[in-house]
Amino acid sequence: MLSLLAQATAVATTQSSLTQSSLTQSSLTQSSQWSDPRIYILLAVILGTLGISTIVGVIMSRREKIGIESAIVRRFNHKLRVWWMMVVIFTFGLLLGRIGVVVLFGLVSFWALREFITMTPTRRGDHRTLFWVFFIFTPLQYVLIALGSSPPGSMGGHNGTDYYDFYSIMIPVYASLFIPARAAIAGDYKRFLERSAKIQWGLLICVYSLSYAPAILDLNLKQTAGNLWQGSTVSVLIFFVLIAQLASVFERAWGKIAGRHVIAEKINASRTWEGFVGSMVTTGLVAALLFWATPFYPWEAGIVGAVVTVMASAGTMTMSAIKRDRGVTDTGTLVQGHAGVLDQIDNICFAAPVFYHLTRFFWSA
Repeated sequence: MLSLLAQATAVATTQSSLTQSSLTQSSLTQSSQWSDPRIYILLAVILGTLGISTIVGVIMSRREKIGIESAIVRRFNHKLRVWWMMVVIFTFGLLLGRIGVVVLFGLVSFWALREFITMTPTRRGDHRTLFWVFFIFTPLQYVLIALGSSPPGSMGGHNGTDYYDFYSIMIPVYASLFIPARAAIAGDYKRFLERSAKIQWGLLICVYSLSYAPAILDLNLKQTAGNLWQGSTVSVLIFFVLIAQLASVFERAWGKIAGRHVIAEKINASRTWEGFVGSMVTTGLVAALLFWATPFYPWEAGIVGAVVTVMASAGTMTMSAIKRDRGVTDTGTLVQGHAGVLDQIDNICFAAPVFYHLTRFFWSA
């Protein structure tokens, strides 16, 4: 009996030490994710590019005879102010760690959803449904993202539970079924289908799709050769946000330079096929040059950049169609004279789930 008790005590002690060692290793792994030099090199590149662009913008605004329309210069400088604000807020979120990033995207989702619902008015009977959308489903989605989708020893999923199975279906299945049912209980049948669809669509784009951006932090990645990638998923997140924003910039620039054939004039007269193709090529090249921040090889990064460009353009065109339908120019007012939050992130909203699932499928360990 004493021998059995001694053996049981020894086994319990060994399991306890192994568990403590696993938790310590998990903590070390998570902290090392934020000390990867790739993160700070990427941020330095972004800040340097913005700094140079700001100097160019100031010079152009002070010179009268430069051959460029003053309206274009003003729009360029307005856009720069938005980018500076976005970079500062994003960097602040990174400094707060993984939970800080999740909370940041959660707040952005809440703000974007508010702009969307304001742009597409609902009826009094939808108020309680909207309460569930804003204060139950939106926070719950990001709580599930915060819980993570990776086994112990990686950035997320501290208890080893794969919460991807929950947050990947919570809104498109359960919320989509709940919203029309709750609206029906209110007893207002006028434009019922239209009202339900608007709320579901706003929740899907502004919350569900955008939430896949911080979910990138939980990916446990490998390189194509099969070996585990030694970099940080934080740099992968920055890479994604950067190329999604650059895709829209390059599309507009190529449209100004070589645009001849408008994609859909009644939707957005400034988006051309030449701008779209030029953006795919240019964004793909930039992504290939930044492959060192990701587990991708250069040619893989280029293809991912082109795919992100397609989705970013789709997001911009879709939101343009919605704004045309509602008779508004912008979804809100983020910076005076330059649109709202949803106008700035529509490209990220459409590209995030595609980028996440491509990376998870082809490069997940």
